[in-house]
Amino acid sequence: MRKTAILSFIAVSVFHHHCIGHPSTSKDSLAEKMLQYQLSNGAWPKQLADKSVVDYKLPITKEILQKIKKTAIDHATLDNNATSREINGLIKAFKETKNPAYLTAAEKGISYILSAQYENGGFPQYYPNKSLYRAQITYNDNAMINALLVLYKVANKQEGFEYVNPMFVSKAQTAVEKGIACVLKTQVIQDGKRGIWAAQYDQNTLMPAQARKFEPASLSTSESVAIVRFLMMQPVTPMIQSAIDSAIQWFQQNDIESYRFDRMQDKLTGKYERRLVADSSSTIWARFYDLVDNRPLFGDRDDTVKYNFEEVSEERRNGYAWFGNWPEKLIEKDFPKWKKQHKIQ
Repeated sequence: MRKTAILSFIAVSVFHHHCIGHPSTSKDSLAEKMLQYQLSNGAWPKQLADKSVVDYKLPITKEILQKIKKTAIDHATLDNNATSREINGLIKAFKETKNPAYLTAAEKGISYILSAQYENGGFPQYYPNKSLYRAQITYNDNAMINALLVLYKVANKQEGFEYVNPMFVSKAQTAVEKGIACVLKTQVIQDGKRGIWAAQYDQNTLMPAQARKFEPASLSTSESVAIVRFLMMQPVTPMIQSAIDSAIQWFQQNDIESYRFDRMQDKLTGKYERRLVADSSSTIWARFYDLVDNRPLFGDRDDTVKYNFEEVSEERRNGYAWFGNWPEKLIEKDFPKWKKQHKIQ
């Protein structure tokens, strides 16, 4: 290493240590569990090797420790809030305790997120595991947006992320810029007009793609709401403004008025079922819409696509959030507030 490089590295380290203050040995019980679950590549799993779900409410027993030891890096994921949840939790715990172990673990997680990003700016659901649909660019369950929000806080030194080693700041800024470019590129265009986003995309072609059998290539409302909120946090450019305006317009044009999605008891069988119920006071959206004609669609376990909710198998009908009011607050409160803030007519 050159002398200048060594000196600059020492300067960064000294600056970093000075910003942190005196290390502490005080502990946070949730953060301690997060340290145990962290994988060797800096990420976290959502499930352990035996398929049991990571649950921070549970005490860490010898049995759980054995399961963690058997969990390899092919379980490293951004799905179901994994990795982003832990980084945020560790930064919060570091802010409160100044325990350096938490900051170190969070930084390892940030390194993982940076290494998982594709050159085109997208993020896979899992990394390095590329089996099945895991390598697809994944907005589903907000995987990519959660990763970008972590990097956004690093880049802008916000919410405790100002303690993160300064060497991450410019890397995070570049990664966020690439991420925004990917978000803008993947907004689905219908008849020359921008719409909303699909839940996942082929990582090479950037075309909407299927994931699980009941998750066909389609437009996805819930995830698109999170994408729009992320874009609203950015400095306004003509492209970003156009993307937000178009998505809001799409939501307004494709709502389902006078229905709610509810759990009702069948009078004959006594079983509870999810149903669409007429309700003049309610507005909802389907979770998925057809890429071409915007019809609500529903995927099933047998890889079929239905356009009538009643035709979906009972297990899937009751086991998935097929309808919701995700865009409501975005349209009524967040969008007008954003326009006012940026003086947009």
